[in-house]
Amino acid sequence: MKTSLKLATLVLAAALPFAAQAHKAWLHPSATVLSSNDWITVDAAVSNDLFHFNHVPLRAESLRITAPDGSTVPAQNLQTGQLRTVFDLQLVQDGTWRIASVNQGLFASWEENGQPKRWRGHAEAFAREVPANAEKLQVVQSAGRNETYVTAGAPTTAVFAPTGVGLELQPVTHPNDLYAGEEARFRLLIDGAPAADLEVTAIRGAQRYRDGQDEIVVRTGADGEFRITWPAPGMYWLEATLQDDKASLPQASQRRASYVVTLEVLPQ
Repeated sequence: MKTSLKLATLVLAAALPFAAQAHKAWLHPSATVLSSNDWITVDAAVSNDLFHFNHVPLRAESLRITAPDGSTVPAQNLQTGQLRTVFDLQLVQDGTWRIASVNQGLFASWEENGQPKRWRGHAEAFAREVPANAEKLQVVQSAGRNETYVTAGAPTTAVFAPTGVGLELQPVTHPNDLYAGEEARFRLLIDGAPAADLEVTAIRGAQRYRDGQDEIVVRTGADGEFRITWPAPGMYWLEATLQDDKASLPQASQRRASYVVTLEVLPQ
């Protein structure tokens, strides 16, 4: 497979706040259920309206495409423009594929000569780029995952295996088997363990054509599970965030994790 070798050097979504944020980062496949060897095109953007690219592109440095057999494959025809990143993918294997943007790093803030300073990057660069004697230094470890699923032929489940890092989705209902009016079940994990009592927000696309976001808000149970009954067909954006003091990197005192997935709900 051919792929663009020129990937952007920053994933903008990692810089977005975890709380209520007008701009939403997303991956939007042209289809989610197809036949073998079909092609899809994926749009990736950060926008005010789902799923219309009207702000900035979601940059592709941390793009990871996982085939049904667990192998990692490159995007094809990848380009980043002014408003979106776009790439193609040929589904050369039967089964379920995961397309994800995965980001991990540190965010630091401090004061220097009375002026606020901020830094974002990888842990390896922290000591080199953040002053050791920085005043009022605060360091947060961040982990973000933004993904979608696409199935060629019969659905499979191998790509659902958790990595044990950050917030992850463990589907109970297959994410490419969702129908309007039916209940779907999912489980959220944090570092491989159930993520209990987290708020999950689901928003259907085409926001610009209705008065409100029409959010669906649910919470995870003790086992990390949550359930959603889809009110209408369409593409949905789901988000969950977490903040605690369980950072795994010694430089950080806090941890922030986010999870986003784009799902297609089909008509009955």
